[in-house]
Amino acid sequence: MAPAAGPAKARILAVDDDERNLLAIGEVLAPIGEVVCVQSGEEALRALLKEDFAVILLDVLMPRLDGYETAGLIRQREQSRRTPIIFLTAINKEDAHMLRGYDAGAVDYVFKPFDPAMLRSKVAVFVELHEKTLEIQQKAAAEQRLLAQALQAQKEKLEAERALRSAQERQHAILSSLPVCFHARAAEPPFGASFVTEGVERLTGFPPERLTSDPGFGLSRVHPDDLPRVREVLLAAKAAGSYTCEFRWQCADGNYRIFLDQGVLSNGSDGKEPEILGTLLDVTERRELENQLLQSQRLDAIGKLTGGLAHDFNNLLAAILSGLGLLERHAEFDGQTRQVLELTRRSAKQGAELVNRMLAFSRRQTLRPQAVRLAALGDTMNGLVAPVLGGLIRFDWLVDDTVWPAHVDASQLELALMNLVFNARDAMPSGGTIIVEAQNRTLGRAAEDISAGDYVVVTVKDTGSGIPADILAKVVEPFFTTKPVGKGTGLGLSTVHGFVKQSGGTLRIESTVGSGTSVQLWLPRSIERPVEIPEKSDADDSVVNAGEDYPSVLLIDDSNVLRELTVQSLRQHGFAVTCAAGGAEALAMIERAPYDFDVIVTDFAMPLVSGLEVIRFARNLRADWPAVMITGYADADAIAGRPPDVPLLGKPLRDKDLVESILAAAARAGSQKARQAQPVKGGYRFST
Repeated sequence: MAPAAGPAKARILAVDDDERNLLAIGEVLAPIGEVVCVQSGEEALRALLKEDFAVILLDVLMPRLDGYETAGLIRQREQSRRTPIIFLTAINKEDAHMLRGYDAGAVDYVFKPFDPAMLRSKVAVFVELHEKTLEIQQKAAAEQRLLAQALQAQKEKLEAERALRSAQERQHAILSSLPVCFHARAAEPPFGASFVTEGVERLTGFPPERLTSDPGFGLSRVHPDDLPRVREVLLAAKAAGSYTCEFRWQCADGNYRIFLDQGVLSNGSDGKEPEILGTLLDVTERRELENQLLQSQRLDAIGKLTGGLAHDFNNLLAAILSGLGLLERHAEFDGQTRQVLELTRRSAKQGAELVNRMLAFSRRQTLRPQAVRLAALGDTMNGLVAPVLGGLIRFDWLVDDTVWPAHVDASQLELALMNLVFNARDAMPSGGTIIVEAQNRTLGRAAEDISAGDYVVVTVKDTGSGIPADILAKVVEPFFTTKPVGKGTGLGLSTVHGFVKQSGGTLRIESTVGSGTSVQLWLPRSIERPVEIPEKSDADDSVVNAGEDYPSVLLIDDSNVLRELTVQSLRQHGFAVTCAAGGAEALAMIERAPYDFDVIVTDFAMPLVSGLEVIRFARNLRADWPAVMITGYADADAIAGRPPDVPLLGKPLRDKDLVESILAAAARAGSQKARQAQPVKGGYRFST
């Protein structure tokens, strides 16, 4: 292994044009340094550009560039201006020459011939001084490096501490923003908490110290019904190694919140007792949303069920009402028999009204929305409710023309208001006041139950007994009622709710026990011009003069009884009718003879092929084929696809409505026979 190299010798620059002097200087100074010999000032300057020297021995007299000039140039260079210069001279011993040398930067003079010991002594002083200077510089540089390293280490430490604090603050912010807290507690009853994060205060309203200072505090706030199960789960954690439980916990505001508590058992170490490490998560809103979803699914299932039942009931009721009409036209009845017939018809119509309520709840009724001026309903409502409210109840209609028109089905709105007024009446057995008012409202952004836009809010208020808070959320459920058995169907508010939601609005209820109830109907604003609400008439033109110019009809219905009764009724009105027992049979008849029928009258809901599909198929053969659709169950999505010129009639229907719809459909398609039909008292007359 080579020995470690010692420190490099100091370099001495000897400048003399006499080679012998240089050789002598090299021999004398070799023991104290590395001598670099040059023979001119130019070579000396070049050497100084490459290396640093401890001392310079400079001959005064040299050709071209003498010692004084060379010294002046050396002093002008930043790197060499502090290098000691010893002049060598043999002749310039006068004071003037020496002063000039000192002015040029010399530190000493050596006269030729020089004494070797004196030369070595003088040079050795400057060499030693140079070496000491280098040593000091090296030590200073080492100290600077150590200081820089210490400062860098301190900087890195500060940055690490700052990063740690930042991570802790970020972790604290994240934990504080989450509806969860972390905890550690004893594995034995009463399972006292030894550590709880600050997030518990946001969840419960209690600071962590409140739970850690009292071992029994946590379990003392658990709902009494949940406490035995919580104890059992925590005790079982020792054997299972983990646990999960959900319970109600009473917070600082006195309300119970639902918490999900999950954790694992940590085995004790270093003599410590085992403890439970876990998380506490507030799942109150989640459970409420799940309950709302279940409620919505349940209501949707009931809605589908009621919609399907309504279809079958409408077919039965339509058959009953059609049969009663045929009986009246075929036979003469005495007074008592006619009274029985009228009572039967009234019961069938009440059944039809109940079915319509079921359809309203399931939001599958057929609505005909239009611009309705609400102030115009005042006279109608006063006339309808006055006979049934009695003398103890005051009815105030406070709706004027400052209220925007609403985009709703006018007849269904009347039924909804009647339902609300009757509910208000039943809530005030000892009398009171019912007020109906309306105001314009604009929602800038969507709410949970309604989208943004302009609305007319119709409010029905009473001064009755009010509705308890635990029942308020259930009053719009179908078949829910607080009335005694036989006094209510439980469909009133649910049908109103279904009608309003189907119209694009919402229903909101506020109630205070002992003070009364306020029900708000949020109805979409109409931008159209309001139309006058026509007066209703129960008259039914049951007799029509027969004529061979009536349009021929293809009647399609899968209900045998209803189809036969409708055929007889239409034939009595003078129509030539061909029947099909379903959509598939009708398609075959239409394809076989597309010009044998002027108008298609079809039921909507039929197995295999619906009435809508029959009309679409027929219009592939004849684009303007007149058609009328009848339904006892209107599915919104399917009916929305029907052509706009196809009228939709709901079961049960009046003969007059069916006849007028057939003639109107034929007239829109340009039927010559339909244009010749003229309405007359008791029926229609056709000119030829």
